[in-house]
Amino acid sequence: MNSCIVKPRCLTGLFGNAQHNSGKSSLFLAKTGQATYFEPVKLQNRELCYHAALKVRAVYIINFQTVISLPMSSADSLTYTKACFLKSAAKLSQCPAEIVREVAFAGRSNAGKSSALNCLTDNKKLARTSKTPGRTQLINYFKLGDAPLALVDLPGYGFAKVPLAIKEAWQKELDNYLTNREALVGMVLLMDVRHPLKEFDRAMLSWAKRSHLPVHVLLTKADKLSRGPAQNALLAVQKELKSFGTAVSVQTFSSLNGDGLDTLKRKLDEWFLAVDAVVEPPL
Repeated sequence: MNSCIVKPRCLTGLFGNAQHNSGKSSLFLAKTGQATYFEPVKLQNRELCYHAALKVRAVYIINFQTVISLPMSSADSLTYTKACFLKSAAKLSQCPAEIVREVAFAGRSNAGKSSALNCLTDNKKLARTSKTPGRTQLINYFKLGDAPLALVDLPGYGFAKVPLAIKEAWQKELDNYLTNREALVGMVLLMDVRHPLKEFDRAMLSWAKRSHLPVHVLLTKADKLSRGPAQNALLAVQKELKSFGTAVSVQTFSSLNGDGLDTLKRKLDEWFLAVDAVVEPPL
C-alpha cells in the first residue's frame, strides 16, 4: 500500500501524528482538545478542506473528503453505547455502502451473542432488533452513532434446526460476505466456554482463514465456571488455535458481570482505529 504525507499549513500542535490508511477503508485519526483550523491542502490530486473550530476529542477524515466527529468514552476508546440499529441485509449487495469499517459478531444460537452485544453497548434492547420476525435470517447492522463504523450481527443458525435449503443459501451468502465485504476488518466469534470449538465454530474459523480475516474468540458465560476451570478452558482453546498465529486471539467473557468487557473493547478499538502508516507532519 502506498502512503502519502499530510501537510497541514496551519496547526496548533493538536496533530501529534497524521495517520493514513490508504487501503480499503481510508481513514485519518486526530486527537484534539481545542479549536483549530487547517487550510485546504492538495492530497493525491484532490482538495481536502479541513473544518474550522473542531472542538471534539477525535476527528476522522474519511476517504480524503468527509469530516466527522466521533464521540469517545476516553482518549483511547470508542463509545459503543452510541450503537443503534441501521438496517438488515439479506445479501452482500444490500450491505450499507456508507459503512467504511465494520466488525462482525458470529456464534451458535446458544453462544450468548445477543447478550454480549447488549453488554458491549449497555443496551438490553439492542440485540432484540435482530429477533424481530423477518430479521433473524439477515445480516443486522448497528451503527456507532454518526460514525461510518458498525457492529454486525450475523445469523447464528448455521447448524440450527432450519430447512436444509435455508442453511445452504445462508452459507453461500455468508461465504460471499466474509470473502468480499471490503468494510469488514475483523470478526468476534462467540463460543460457550463450556462447549468451545463446535462444528459451526470451526467452519467460521475456516472461512475467516480463507478470507485472511482476523478473529477474536470470545469464550462466553465464563461466570458459569469457577476461575480455575475457566482459565483451563482458555488455555486449551489458545493451544488448539495456536496454528493461526496472531490472526486469532482468545479471551473469556461474561455478559452477566461484565468480566472481559474492557479487553473486548480494546480489540474492537484496535480494528476500528487501525492505520497502515504513521507519518510525522512536517514542521
